[in-house]
Amino acid sequence: MAATLSYLQDWRFSIDFEGIAWAVFDRKGETMNSLGRRPTEELGDIVKAIENAAIRGEVKGLVLMSAKESSFVAGADIHEFESFNTEDKVKEVVGQTLELFDRIDRLPVTVVAAIHGYCLGGGLELALACDYRIADREEGTRLGFPEVKLGMFPGLNGTVRSIAAAGPLDAMTAMLTGRMLRPTSARAMGLIDQIVPTRHALRWAARKAVLQKRRSKGAPWWKKMMLKEPVRGLLAKQMRGKTAAKVREDHYPAPFKLIELFERYGDDPDAMRKAETEIFAPLMAGETARNLRRVFQLSEMLKDEAPKHSFKPLRVHVIGAGTMGGDIAAWCVVCGMQASLQDLDETQLKKALGRAKGLFGKQLRGKLAVDAAIARLIPDPDGKHIKHADVVIEAIVEKLDIKQALFRDLETKIKPGAVLATNTSSLRLEDIAAALTDPGRLVGLHFFNPVPQLPLVEIVRGETTRVDEVRKAAAFVTAIKKLPLVVKSCPGFLVNRALAPYMMDAVRRLDEGTPRDKIDQAALAFGMPMGPLELMDMVGLDIANAVGEKLGGGSGTDNPLLRLVAEGKFGKKTGEGFYVWEKGKPKRETAEQYDPAELDRLGRELIKPMLDECERALADGIVANADHVDAGVIFGTGFAPFRGGPLHYRRNQENAAASTAAVA
Repeated sequence: MAATLSYLQDWRFSIDFEGIAWAVFDRKGETMNSLGRRPTEELGDIVKAIENAAIRGEVKGLVLMSAKESSFVAGADIHEFESFNTEDKVKEVVGQTLELFDRIDRLPVTVVAAIHGYCLGGGLELALACDYRIADREEGTRLGFPEVKLGMFPGLNGTVRSIAAAGPLDAMTAMLTGRMLRPTSARAMGLIDQIVPTRHALRWAARKAVLQKRRSKGAPWWKKMMLKEPVRGLLAKQMRGKTAAKVREDHYPAPFKLIELFERYGDDPDAMRKAETEIFAPLMAGETARNLRRVFQLSEMLKDEAPKHSFKPLRVHVIGAGTMGGDIAAWCVVCGMQASLQDLDETQLKKALGRAKGLFGKQLRGKLAVDAAIARLIPDPDGKHIKHADVVIEAIVEKLDIKQALFRDLETKIKPGAVLATNTSSLRLEDIAAALTDPGRLVGLHFFNPVPQLPLVEIVRGETTRVDEVRKAAAFVTAIKKLPLVVKSCPGFLVNRALAPYMMDAVRRLDEGTPRDKIDQAALAFGMPMGPLELMDMVGLDIANAVGEKLGGGSGTDNPLLRLVAEGKFGKKTGEGFYVWEKGKPKRETAEQYDPAELDRLGRELIKPMLDECERALADGIVANADHVDAGVIFGTGFAPFRGGPLHYRRNQENAAASTAAVA
């Protein structure tokens, strides 16, 4: 029978002497497995072969495995999504896959999913259609439902099957957060049934599961009780409140639609299956999902375009233990490197080490890992570790003469081949490099605050910067799990250049009498992660003012920003700026509700200076093309992801206006 499936391109299929069928997923030409049209059709042929063999008594069970190093199934093939541009097309494609998964669910023999690597989205939905699920506990194995981050929720009956396996609270939490789960957590929830130490133990464990006809037990009775009223209604209300505290329904409808699906149909699996598709289809075909898929593709673009280099950095030295420098060093340690941190101010060093310990506690598992990280972060006030570092990053005050003096000294101390970088946010790289004997060695590595959360690093290429230095810098950025964006040297580069006019226009409006909270609420209504005035408080008003002046974005000789800076009120770091800060959060003195239509209008006006500057940056060739502008501003500022990027948003608005005019 195996010979009849010799045409398979993405699967390897065989039946062994014990009557166990093995379907090994190895998608042709790809490093990761994903469910596209061809692999799904081939899996359908495998299932048909098992159905026929089961009738003849020739097979005892089926095991689904992966031949890839890092993925079982990493989800559906997102590249095929753009062809699903109508609700009817979505329903057609989803219906075909649902039928296949239901056939797997109904097979009269035991079906086992043996999971190594990423098992996400449609991959986890496939695994849930199996009778029994085994995962290894290797570090690279993760399970989850990331669909909500793409503007959807599980649409292959994953809602129903995950609730049946894990109960409503755990399953809904997994779907609403999109969080990736370690195998131990997934096992505790009930999404998988067994854990083995390594991937090499999966085949033997799967064999035993088939021969012993194992079946998942499903959620215990006390979890199933949560599906009944009034508990289900109370759970839905609680979920809706927590979700609304994080995102707005008009910006991100998917989690709210998922809660609605659960609330209405959670106790009726058959009705929930049907309703899932009806609610899922308009989400997948909608603008929010299209734009969030675009954001995902932009992140993949930056990863794929990162110049490849054999440079393997292990030791980093950071000069400047302020918020930015300290956090850069701490993040490098989180990513497994050794980092030495230099500053003449011992108080600054102590503060940085204290923040780092907090970061380690959040990012790393277990006391041993945290203690090891603390040991790898070395306070180095005298710079003794400079000569050993593979990467040296300057993160000191934004004053050209001080930076030039520092780099003049560093050039005599660093080892050959090390990356020499500045984290300047506004100075031209050429001006800093003028002090060097070898100016071609200097590269910019511009991080964004807060470093652990914002994924972008601008790699600044000066007029004389050598290509090999840019490539080594990109290798370092990818090694610390950030997205590298190569930008041309100019004041503000891309991201700060786009931000400056946006922030200065907010200051102008405040000076002219627009209430502070109205300005920031309007930005939130547009979809920004925080308002421009709160953002300046976070960055530091002294820094925001200096950047604005350097980029020509100042707003006169007397305004609220200048007055606060003159009074030494720099924002969060001093406890007061545009806001008073208490326990790390801005104190909002007004609960005034503004008209939504007025906020919508103001939000669009606030964002216009940023869009205009993005157009100018594109025209000046600061980055390669419009996609790179969008990627930089999304990942560097948090620009409303559901809008697809500043230039993408503007083009959509222009197209919509043209269509309206044509109809009129």
